[in-house]
Amino acid sequence: MSERVHEKLRVTEIYSSVQGESSWAGYPCVFVRLTGCPLRCVWCDTAYAFTGGEEWTVGDIVRKVKSYGLPLVEVTGGEPLAQKNSTLLMDELLREGFQVLLETSGAFDLEAAPLGVHRIVDVKCPGSGEEKRNLWDNLSKLTGLDEVKFVIRDEADYDYARDVVGRYGLVGTCGLLFSPVQGEMDPAKLAEWMKRDKLQVRLNLQLHKVIWPEDTSGR
Repeated sequence: MSERVHEKLRVTEIYSSVQGESSWAGYPCVFVRLTGCPLRCVWCDTAYAFTGGEEWTVGDIVRKVKSYGLPLVEVTGGEPLAQKNSTLLMDELLREGFQVLLETSGAFDLEAAPLGVHRIVDVKCPGSGEEKRNLWDNLSKLTGLDEVKFVIRDEADYDYARDVVGRYGLVGTCGLLFSPVQGEMDPAKLAEWMKRDKLQVRLNLQLHKVIWPEDTSGR
């Protein structure tokens, strides 16, 4: 490990589960949920990570992740990039040979994530109440390792997401995920719209909420 492993991060929880979303859905994964987020999406299911948490050194986080014996780890939140030392954590995880996923709101510069991290970027639709926080320059920084997720609450959100995909020419540049808000957007209706418009995107259901409906974190 590097000399900076004594730097600290505020952590809400670290646990192993099954990856519930993205093209990685279904794979066993270790989740490092960092504390804090400047956004307040109306459908957020991890508001418990906005505050609190405990301070961990980067080295202790890496050792805890290694204890699970799984090759896949996701750094999530909250908003991980709101803590500057999240970059150091991802660097150390990559150095230790992990496949590293980053779940980010897209309100922070993606270039903060180290090369080799799979960035899952949540572009905010109007139904979130936070669409003004989108950093559109991020969409020019995407690579084949990355995925863009649109959480869709209603037809207006769907139209918005479809238009963003077209306007920025995202098909073929990265993975594209359309995720219905559980309990508000009927997945079957979303699938019909996608078929109607022949969209080359993935319907992104939250597998962890199917397996563990009483625990939105997926345990």
